[in-house]
Amino acid sequence: MTRLVLFDCDGTLVDSQHAIVASMSHAFMSQNLPAPPRMRTLSVVGLSLPEAMAILAHQHSKETQDSLVESYRAGANLIRERGETDVLYPGIADLIAMMGKRSDLTLGIATGKSHRGVQRLFEHFGWGDYFTTIQTADNNPSKPHPQMILSAMAETGAAAHETVMIGDSSFDIAMARAAGVRSIGVAWGYHTPAVLTAAGAGTIANDARDLAEVLDSMEYS
Repeated sequence: MTRLVLFDCDGTLVDSQHAIVASMSHAFMSQNLPAPPRMRTLSVVGLSLPEAMAILAHQHSKETQDSLVESYRAGANLIRERGETDVLYPGIADLIAMMGKRSDLTLGIATGKSHRGVQRLFEHFGWGDYFTTIQTADNNPSKPHPQMILSAMAETGAAAHETVMIGDSSFDIAMARAAGVRSIGVAWGYHTPAVLTAAGAGTIANDARDLAEVLDSMEYS
């Protein structure tokens, strides 16, 4: 039996907090608004950009929120033009290389990141051949809506009992619960293990090696 293993990106595979916080600060400063505190920004990582802005700028108009979204993207482009790149969490490169070569696993992405952003990530780290399905907020509702997982299952032919979602945020865990699949929270991301457990994570992986062991120990029936 082939299992579908879905990964979140930011906070799970890559540590992108510097770029996210810097881009958010750029967005708010461009609109002459005070930037949200760092931890407040990181608390919404995982949501689509419009959903995140709706939370961070809830007291402002939809027009202002839309302008913030565009300013965020402009800030992110400036960061990329300076040559700053996201870094993989320890052990992730080896984990993906190992899992990507296994015939009993199908890998996928379910992320609030744009499809273009995922493609840049794949090109940078050479992951193009490892992932079969890529689900983003470009063509799915934002987490915690289950559509990203449902779309990935439909695309790969995987059943719910054959699927697991791996993420660092309560949004990932809630999405998995809504889709009726199992979930694994990772301890190194932007939401704490306590928050992930409260959201319903089946288990918490403490590092990449632990994550590999947890995946292999899970029973799929």
